[in-house]
Amino acid sequence: MSRRNLARVLGGSAASLCLPHTASATLLNAPAPDPSPARTFPQGFLWGSATASYQVEGAIHEGGRGTSIWDTFSHTPGKTFNGDTGDVADDFYHLYPKDIELMKSLGVKTFRFSVAWTRIFPNGTGAPNQQGVDFYRRMIEALLAKGIQPFCTLYHWDLPQTLQDKGGWENRDTAKAFADYAGYTAGKLSDLVSHFMTMNEMSTFVELGYGTGTHAPGLKVGQKRLAQLNHYVVLGHGMSVQAIRAQTRPGTKIGIADNITATTPVIESPEHIAATRKAFREENAMFLTVVEEGRYTDQYLKRLGPDAPKFTAEEMKTIASPMDFVGVNIYTPTYVRADNSEKGYAVVTPPKSYPHMYSSWLNIGPEALYWGPKLIHETWNVKELYITENGASSKDEVAPDGEIYDTDRVMYLRNYLTQLHRGVSEGIPVKGYFLWSLLDNYEWADGYEKRFGITYVDFKTQKRTPKLSAKFYKDVIAKNEVL
Repeated sequence: MSRRNLARVLGGSAASLCLPHTASATLLNAPAPDPSPARTFPQGFLWGSATASYQVEGAIHEGGRGTSIWDTFSHTPGKTFNGDTGDVADDFYHLYPKDIELMKSLGVKTFRFSVAWTRIFPNGTGAPNQQGVDFYRRMIEALLAKGIQPFCTLYHWDLPQTLQDKGGWENRDTAKAFADYAGYTAGKLSDLVSHFMTMNEMSTFVELGYGTGTHAPGLKVGQKRLAQLNHYVVLGHGMSVQAIRAQTRPGTKIGIADNITATTPVIESPEHIAATRKAFREENAMFLTVVEEGRYTDQYLKRLGPDAPKFTAEEMKTIASPMDFVGVNIYTPTYVRADNSEKGYAVVTPPKSYPHMYSSWLNIGPEALYWGPKLIHETWNVKELYITENGASSKDEVAPDGEIYDTDRVMYLRNYLTQLHRGVSEGIPVKGYFLWSLLDNYEWADGYEKRFGITYVDFKTQKRTPKLSAKFYKDVIAKNEVL
């Protein structure tokens, strides 16, 4: 730097910059400041990716698979974007060896998949289908052969249609049927799989499937029925924890993949942080709070009034069956501010100008990946946490050179992982991160329009092309740090 430029930086002229010769020389010859320290993750941190059965497998009529509510819903005119279905999706059922090679090339250490209930019990209950068990064992063995650790989710929204015909999650018998299926399936796989998750995103399949009707089975049941249904869902979780525990090998770990409401202080000041802590328990009252505590909060029951669910003490004890870890899916924050209301907090609704990804619901708020795990750990002393989903939709397009330059997704991942590192560096026990998703896939009611993959899929040819974000993630994994 010249003396003139140094003067400009310090706010004076070259003539007025009066420094002793030694001080001047020292300043001018000082080494450049070190760049930001590397955001290195702990040794052994599990970097992974995630998928779900109906979103990737296809082959809906093969291997003895039965019909799920998503088969029915997606084939109902007007329910999904462009009438898209998961009939073929990514054809993972046939192409999984190539996709495992893709995982290996990225360096991922672990892979989260889900089992399709109807591949194991085509009618939800009754005689199991050995072909389904064999498929998942082959796929898991292929993962292990490449040094990739499998994490298994037992319910990712594809309820057997036969059970929906009997009331679905409004029928308490469905909770028992789920526990029977989960225990049986985990028992058949626990020699290969050490981590099982009961359910994925309880709030989403409850609220969108039975509240707004925008997801399968497409019902709008009203608040009273929804609250009771919700209770049977968390009961099914608890019953399945017990069934898995009873039928798997010693040392098997059992958890959940819950999309918590990631309450986040609108400003990180003491009053807003305190309000955020209150909001966390309350905004998750009917899901993770009751699972962890075995009780519904007073405010939740008061808010529902006569629509509150009916339950027994024994059911509440079952719901709180101890887990070994908690998995959380976090995409976006719920900002909270302090106020003088009875609750002691208020949720801040983002303005229309708030930045989001291609999916309009996916508001960008990296700090959610700090506050979500932090509040789980602090509130319930959870000792083992995983980010079981985090990622972003993008309007991905193939460039003339054949590449996909998804710089928006790279931006999203870099900032979210930076906030995750913030928490890990403070001792929050997050042991692994599963990026959603390995592949562009069937995005439920949005069909194939919204792409979440770090690998571009041409759904006509099934050609896979790693995007810029895949190269970014590969670098993160190789270095075990985010720069």
